[in-house]
Amino acid sequence: MIGLLDSLKIGAGAILGAALFAAPAYLYGVRAGKTAAATAALEKTVEILRERKLTDEMVSGMSDDDLCRALGGVLNDGRCE
Repeated sequence: MIGLLDSLKIGAGAILGAALFAAPAYLYGVRAGKTAAATAALEKTVEILRERKLTDEMVSGMSDDDLCRALGGVLNDGRCE
């Protein structure tokens, strides 16, 4: 028969073994999550910059009158108001 002290040693060993396995797995998961979040943020930033570039190109090619109309202004005597 296994004595009470031996049972406690086996239980403590099992808990210690589980902790030694769980800690690196947890840290790996945290790092993978941070990497995924950083990648998603970078992709979103690139998408926004591409859209902004298209908008800038479109606005740069507009005349004053076209820009005034696009912004909701009204031409009155050749002046945008």
